[in-house]
Amino acid sequence: MLSILDRYIIKKFLGTYIFSIMLIISIAVVFDINEKLDKFLNNKAPLQAIIFEYYLNFIPYYTNLFSALFVFIAVIFFTSKLADNSEIIAMLSNGMSFKRLMKPYMISAGIIALFSFGLNSFIIPPANTTRIQFENKYVKDKSVVRISSVQMQVEEDVILYMDSYDNTTRLGKNLSLDKFEGKELVSRLIASRVEYDSAYQWTIKDYMIREFKGMREVITTGTELDTTINVIPSDFLASVKDIEQMTSPQLYKYIERQKSKGQANIGNVSLTQYEIEFHKRFASVLSAFILTLIGASLSARKVKGGMGLNIGIGLGLSVSYILFQTVSSSFAVSGAMAPWVAVWIPNVVFAFIAGFLYTKAPN
Repeated sequence: MLSILDRYIIKKFLGTYIFSIMLIISIAVVFDINEKLDKFLNNKAPLQAIIFEYYLNFIPYYTNLFSALFVFIAVIFFTSKLADNSEIIAMLSNGMSFKRLMKPYMISAGIIALFSFGLNSFIIPPANTTRIQFENKYVKDKSVVRISSVQMQVEEDVILYMDSYDNTTRLGKNLSLDKFEGKELVSRLIASRVEYDSAYQWTIKDYMIREFKGMREVITTGTELDTTINVIPSDFLASVKDIEQMTSPQLYKYIERQKSKGQANIGNVSLTQYEIEFHKRFASVLSAFILTLIGASLSARKVKGGMGLNIGIGLGLSVSYILFQTVSSSFAVSGAMAPWVAVWIPNVVFAFIAGFLYTKAPN
């Protein structure tokens, strides 16, 4: 059961969090309008599309992006205010332990963490699709439609190579499809052009098939051949923005599919970046609790000079947390660290910091 005090703290926590998020999002929207207004006018973007296709999807994306930071700021701000008004001293003087005081904080952090995870995993990706399509049409088209030097495993012991592929025409050039048995090459298909139809259906043009049977070689040529190849353009056409458009189940399936094909890079994006994003969505749940504990432990003590010092320390720690995440992710992209390690190590380090500050909190 929640006491009156629990409900009071939860209300303060969530109220401060929502207010701070609304404030920063309002500022972000104003700056974004100022930056993109000329492009909206030049490309004749309809007002309805600007509001409902772009900004209606812009808001949840940036709300979730800033969520961890503003969990921390909200805790620091309202807890420092409680301490400055001697409210925490009154709570502890009446026999409440600091551990018991953390109950409404953890409940609030849990609500925010679950809400953020649901947004990030299931709601924001489809919204990002609409937002990015609007940006490509009315701001700047950043979609990837061409790629060169495609090389990937399409099936077990089958390797595909293509000089280039253009998604606007659905045409690829200089296709090579090699089939192996163990380490021995048993057949090679070469085609000057290949055209994608749909659902793994490809039309190969001006082709030659070389089959190696012991010391003999059988050559088959033709002008056109409809065939099934276990690959689709999205397997090798990718941009960073594609990651943002996948729900967590879709992202997991995509990663597993690319691993089965031996893909280290998809277009200009490394598979590691997909893995980092996938693990981040789960790590953010724990980060809400860690940052809440750090913020409450730091700001529960009444200090001279008011809450300014607490807010300064809190901002310093939050910036260092975000910087740590960025640096560790870059190590993963470079191959020096496993993606899951890179994503979770900031949480582990800051969990120890949280534990240390918790032992120093007033009781």
